[in-house]
Amino acid sequence: MAGFPRRPATRAAGRKDMTRNAPPGGLPRRALLAAALAAPAIARAQGSGADWPSRPVRYINPYPPGGPTDTLSRIFCARMSEITGQQFVVENRSGSGGNVGADAVAKSAPDGYTLGLGGIASHAIAPTLYRSLPFDAARDFTFVTGLWQLPNLLAVNLQVPAKTVPELIALLKANPGKYSYGSAGAGTTLHLAGAMFGQMAGVEMVHVPYRGSAPAQLDLIAGRIAMMFDNIPGTLSLARQGQVRPLAVTSAGRSPAAPEIPAISEYLPGFDVVSWTTLSGPAGLPPAMVARMNALSRQALESEPLIRGYRDLGAEPWWTTPEDIAGYRAAQEARLAPLIRASGARVE
Repeated sequence: MAGFPRRPATRAAGRKDMTRNAPPGGLPRRALLAAALAAPAIARAQGSGADWPSRPVRYINPYPPGGPTDTLSRIFCARMSEITGQQFVVENRSGSGGNVGADAVAKSAPDGYTLGLGGIASHAIAPTLYRSLPFDAARDFTFVTGLWQLPNLLAVNLQVPAKTVPELIALLKANPGKYSYGSAGAGTTLHLAGAMFGQMAGVEMVHVPYRGSAPAQLDLIAGRIAMMFDNIPGTLSLARQGQVRPLAVTSAGRSPAAPEIPAISEYLPGFDVVSWTTLSGPAGLPPAMVARMNALSRQALESEPLIRGYRDLGAEPWWTTPEDIAGYRAAQEARLAPLIRASGARVE
């Protein structure tokens, strides 16, 4: 009876079988183990950020194009492009007072190639102003550095008799509730500057919120509102044209853009309300990458072309360490929360 054919020999007798326990078509287990042990080290080297940026970076600006925030962002991104040799592309994602753009940053991949503009509106005011947010201002971001600080300017219409802050305070105390002030909307730094002024000066004013600064400026010029707290670029231009009377800036000290105008703090010590911004990314960016981002941002923020461009718009470059900006944000939220609640501003 014929038997089954004998399986042909595949190797010389006595040779060690190097493919034993290897996966079909794969490497021996020893090689796989070595590769597995090396993989984390390779991943750490690739994700350390030592070569950041190695491709274009998307920068999300949560405000519409054309305004001071957009212009300042583009000045910064242009300098970063020159320093790094990679394009920093500004993408405008406006809506909900900056929250739409902030949410886009929070939900991006933590690879360092989507960053964005954060600041007082989305990261310090919104947590108290809005009943609910799609992000957590403290936990969902990696803060890289500050970018700039921009004071507001207190200006009155030309029919208001006060020419100084003390004269304005005396006028308001003599006429409680008679004079109104405009802002770009409830819960903005412009509104909160007025609320803080009222509290610290012990005066009563009527707040008139507008949908943006432009209509409020028109009513200020026309005399339909008595005064306005506004970002310095627009109102300073009106003041220098003789259309409104500037009284003081809202920063802790005088602005280099208009050193002749006093600060409210010179009359009300401790008064300080400025629009501030941060460069931030999603939570989880590698620390070494954040350190490199911070160092490159410092080069940009301390460069003469950027300083000139910022100061032309009334802004001051503001480099910080990542730890300092995270702490500053938290302190600002805590400081502004009681003021927001007292003002009655709330967004559902």
